[in-house]
This record gives sequence, structure tokens and C-alpha cells, in this order.
Amino acid sequence: MAEETAGTDARVRRIGHKGADHIAPGNTPASFDAALAAGVDMIEFDVLPEHRDGTGELYLAHDYNHVEGAPTLAEGLAHLAGDAFGDLHLDVDLKLPGYEERVCAALREAGLAERTLISTMEEVSLPVVRACAPEIRLGWSVPQVRRNYLANPVTKPLALGAVRWARRQIPPRAAAKVAAGEIDAVMSHWALVNPRFARAIREAGAELYVWTVDELPLLRRLEAIPGVTGIISNDPRLFDA
Repeated sequence: MAEETAGTDARVRRIGHKGADHIAPGNTPASFDAALAAGVDMIEFDVLPEHRDGTGELYLAHDYNHVEGAPTLAEGLAHLAGDAFGDLHLDVDLKLPGYEERVCAALREAGLAERTLISTMEEVSLPVVRACAPEIRLGWSVPQVRRNYLANPVTKPLALGAVRWARRQIPPRAAAKVAAGEIDAVMSHWALVNPRFARAIREAGAELYVWTVDELPLLRRLEAIPGVTGIISNDPRLFDA
């Protein structure tokens, strides 16, 4: 996949969330295969340690409700290192701090480091990854939330206020992180992304990836915003809908 920046002549990158979570169970080889069949440019998946302090086995899991029976990181990388996935890039999302160096080492061992972007909401993880693997691109995921407060009528008014605040605060912080060499990309919840936000991130020198978009009208609106590098969806079939 070419390393162009979207918003010029490049197509917005098509990214499968957890592979293709709406087609096959996410964070599994079957889901990765489904994403490949749907024509993605990049596959996003989550890595979580067995223990919350970062120790133990590393699994492909979004949260601890999904760790039992999950594939290990080694199993997932072995699958993704196959020839069929040779043209795809990877977005490895770290859910907690404390195991960054182990993930970088696993990516190197699998021969996947140079086509991987590591993303995380944990700002303390960013300098750790940069120091141990400068060849791996880094994405700062914003905002740092674990639930969709916009979906709850009780919390939605407060969440909308937080969205307006984040649209103002995140671009200058991202610019500072880019200038300091800490990040290469911003991974943003779709609610933050409007033309002004995308322009500010682009002018900061960062790529902009948008998560997680599962409705066709919203996907089409975001595709049309200059500065959006890629869109992450649980159902990558939507890109050709």
C-alpha cells in the first residue's frame, strides 16, 4: 500500500476493525481473512496482556471479557505474515501500558514491523514504543474513553460538550507531539472529525484515522473530508456499498 496522504489524490484507506468484526468474530484469523476478502488496505487488531500489569501471555483481545479462548499474538502474527496479507498494513492497538517492548519484538520477529502502525490511548506508551522501535509508526488514539457516551441519552449532552472541547484541545497537542517526534498519526473517534479538525491535524503533520464507522452515510461523509487518511469499520464491505 502506498504511503500517500489522503486528501490529495489518494483514496481514503480502508481499515477493518478487529479484522472484520461484523463478518467474523473479531481479533481472529477468520476475521482477518474476511477483511482481506473485503478489500481492506489495513487490518486493525487489539493486543491485551494476560495480566493487567503487562505480564503473561499476549492475546488478540479488546478487553478481558474476550481473553479466554482468544488467539495469542504469536498466532495472529504468524497468520498475518502469510503471503496473502503481504500488501496490507497493520494497526496494532495496545489497550494498556506495560507490554510495549514485547509487542515490538514480536512484530520484528514476524517481519511485520515496517508495515505496522502501533496505536494507543495510553500516552505513557508512546515514548516507550518510539524508543524501542523507531521504525514503527505511532498513532495517538483520542479521546481516552472506554464507552460510547454519545449513545446514552443521559450522558449525551455532557458528551457533546466534551466533543466540542476536544476539537479545540487535541490539534495543538497533536502538533506538539508531532514536532517532538512522538507520533505520526492521530486515531480519532468519528464524532470529533469535521473539516476544521481534519485540516488542523493535517497541518500539524499527522495522518488522521477515524474510528469506528459502521453506518454508510457517515462513512461517505467522512470519506469526503480532506485530510482524512483512513476510516476504520467493523464491516469493510461498506466501502464498496
